[in-house]
Amino acid sequence: MCASTLELRGLRRCFGELVAVADLSFSVPAGSMFGFVGRNGAGKTTTMRAIMGLAPVASGAVTLGGVDLGERPPYARAAAGIGYVPEDRRLIGSLSVRDNILIPAWARHIKDGERRFTVITELMPELGELASRPAVLLSGGQQKLVALARSFMNGRKLILLDEPFEGVAPPLARRLIRAVQEFQQREPGLAVLIAESEAKWVKLLANATYVIERGATVPVA
Repeated sequence: MCASTLELRGLRRCFGELVAVADLSFSVPAGSMFGFVGRNGAGKTTTMRAIMGLAPVASGAVTLGGVDLGERPPYARAAAGIGYVPEDRRLIGSLSVRDNILIPAWARHIKDGERRFTVITELMPELGELASRPAVLLSGGQQKLVALARSFMNGRKLILLDEPFEGVAPPLARRLIRAVQEFQQREPGLAVLIAESEAKWVKLLANATYVIERGATVPVA
């Protein structure tokens, strides 16, 4: 199996007696982009958090390149090459755009962090222009770009995008799409999983789209 193929097998996540994800199984091949579409409450965010180790699972396995992530904490999964854009972005408002993007490099002592920052700003020049601005002063759309750029710092094998197009205008959606496509071209074998409530923008990116309903996935055209 390629080093960046993501596979979920029989994933199950419960909140008390409520089953949020039940026996979920699917894979995202290396070098591909897969969409993960479902209504609110269908389990998309829970699945993303489970992949990152932020949501403990009752059973099942998450592997990346055939390596079981098992009990690895979130920081170890990030170190394995996973970049993550949470639905709420999770930027530190008092820090500059540059510092928000570089946080993973500092936390993990990434030796080529400055080089990656340069690559990221080549892909998204608008962030280079905003580099010194505190994140709290950015628009919602600009914050989405910063969160995406931050995921590129860790994302050597897998990028997880949770609702990246929610509430954004079409021009920004197209900008996000182009940035992801161009970054994947620079990272051979990179797998991308995009969770969205609607398939409109996902279908412009994804090689295949899955619908999640009650913890099960069904491929759609």
